[in-house]
Amino acid sequence: MVDVIVIGAGPAGVMAAIRAAELGAATTLITRDKFGGMAANDGPVPVRTLAHTARLMREARQLDRYGVAVNDPHLDYPRLLARVREVIEQVHSLTPFRADLERLGVTIYEDAGNVHFVDSHTVEGDRGIRLEGDKIILCAGGCSRKLPVPGNELTATHSDAWSLTSAPPSMLVIGAGATGAQVASIFNAFGSQVHLYEAGPRILPTEDADVSAVVAKAFRDSGIGVHESFGAIDSFQKTASGVRMLFSKNGKRLSEEATVAIVAIGWAADTGGLNLAVAGVNLDSRGYVTVDSHLQTTVPHIFAAGDITGRLMLVPQAVRDGYVAATNAVNEVRLSADSSVNPIGSFTDPEYAQVGLTEAKARATHDVLVSKVFFEATFRPIIDGRTTGFCKLIVDRTSGTILGCHMVGERAVEIAQMAAIAMAGGMRVDELARIPLSFPTYADVLFRAVSRAAVELQPARTEQQDFVRFAA
Repeated sequence: MVDVIVIGAGPAGVMAAIRAAELGAATTLITRDKFGGMAANDGPVPVRTLAHTARLMREARQLDRYGVAVNDPHLDYPRLLARVREVIEQVHSLTPFRADLERLGVTIYEDAGNVHFVDSHTVEGDRGIRLEGDKIILCAGGCSRKLPVPGNELTATHSDAWSLTSAPPSMLVIGAGATGAQVASIFNAFGSQVHLYEAGPRILPTEDADVSAVVAKAFRDSGIGVHESFGAIDSFQKTASGVRMLFSKNGKRLSEEATVAIVAIGWAADTGGLNLAVAGVNLDSRGYVTVDSHLQTTVPHIFAAGDITGRLMLVPQAVRDGYVAATNAVNEVRLSADSSVNPIGSFTDPEYAQVGLTEAKARATHDVLVSKVFFEATFRPIIDGRTTGFCKLIVDRTSGTILGCHMVGERAVEIAQMAAIAMAGGMRVDELARIPLSFPTYADVLFRAVSRAAVELQPARTEQQDFVRFAA
């Protein structure tokens, strides 16, 4: 029997195995497929490569505006997929995690096939591996949700982009959360005619309402058909050139056709083959593994981390959860996985990002000041011809600290990290406003929003306030 078995070798699993071994536990890491999980093989790394390609094509179309004469860019999709594979292979070769695991003595079983419980301490893989552990950490990740309607087998997910031979002439994207919005934005840049469908009243429903509105307008301006509150899907049908979606709204039957239909209605826990019932591990009402704030499941010696818990299904948060779960499993401590600072962003065009409370949630519990600066009022976006967007800060009037930051625009994902660091450090806006940032940069939009908030909160004329007034 080993001390700790970690199931899944994505970000959560790798960190859990490293942390458990660092604490002196004899650790085994077992994974169904390749090392690195969805993040490296089918998630942020390859999708970000596609997004970078979309950015290059967008920038190439601006060259004439700056006096650079070139032919119109065209996309060689097979070559792009070759580049995606190159990036994945390079990421695999450069990652220090495998070397760290080997240095710490972690036993790794890769390509083990589906892993399932035999009893609460024993697991085995389809390819004959059988392991017994004192503690077990579930990091099996997630998978795309399916639409429960006739013809759903005719639809695809973002993963199926790797099997295409060219950018499709037309595409339906069903679901306008982070994944759907990113797919729509990327393939729009590649030249596909994209229609984005959201059942709710606005795209990006978990974002601040201002973010949803600006991104929706930018998408429409770029040629994406954005359909909010579109109704309910009845079925999908095969056509000579692709697929037809049949849907109903207000008693009317409607339809839309495209070459490809991508379903992006959410991410489910990948628990189907684990046989959790044998181990006594419960699922919650949404189908995710039930955990407490210490990432302990309903079985005391079994913990879970990452997408399988349905908490914050993002790479940085999965890494943090893996660390917490392993620490609690090995040391039997009560380290909490909860955090109020969780920056989130997506590489759409334009990018959007957020950290902390939305304006609506902040107003429900705090006396707030909202400071909003548009990209078109700052120098670097004007220089680069990227003036769409804004930075919106929600500040607590009593403490002067940032409760939330919401952005749309070029480099929004990177800029939001600065707000996250300030929030984690408990910095007041007047303290942040005194930091002299490089000029001209995109971060200036955040600095201006911070400076305006500092002036409004402390209007008395002092040397400090003269500085932030000038900066704002």
